Amino acid sequence: MIFVASGGIAVADGSGDPTAVKQNETGEWLDKDGNPTYKINGQSVDWYTYSGYRRYHSDCHVCHGPDGMGSTYAPALKDSLKTMNYADFLGVVASGRKNISTASENVMPAFGDNPNVACYMDDLYVYLRARSNEAWGRARPGQHEDKNDAYTKNEDSCMGKK
Repeated sequence: MIFVASGGIAVADGSGDPTAVKQNETGEWLDKDGNPTYKINGQSVDWYTYSGYRRYHSDCHVCHGPDGMGSTYAPALKDSLKTMNYADFLGVVASGRKNISTASENVMPAFGDNPNVACYMDDLYVYLRARSNEAWGRARPGQHEDKNDAYTKNEDSCMGKK
């Protein structure tokens, strides 16, 4: 495993350098490779990190434990992102995964058809990326950027609202 120093924090190469370099029209911050990333200033987070926290604790924590820390039957997603890139993350969430060995069988169901997850995959990735890089701890973000109109429009469209 290769580690890269970024802002004084050692991060694995799976999700790459998390430094936010530009923001798109929906308020999503992107890294130098165009992947979604977080933007944290002190105790304030970007909208995607905040939304990802909410979505994670709505749909993912039941299996993967609070704050991405894992459980007895599902891995710690904060650790998975140390070796998993954005495309792989999307693929696993959308299509699911089955790991079978002689000792155990782990099954991640597919969430690609569940709008409560599929419409927020970037949000989930951003939150877990912040957790993976220890840029955000185990607390609910108290301050966050506001959700903008372009984000709301995309969200409504994805959820089937007109």
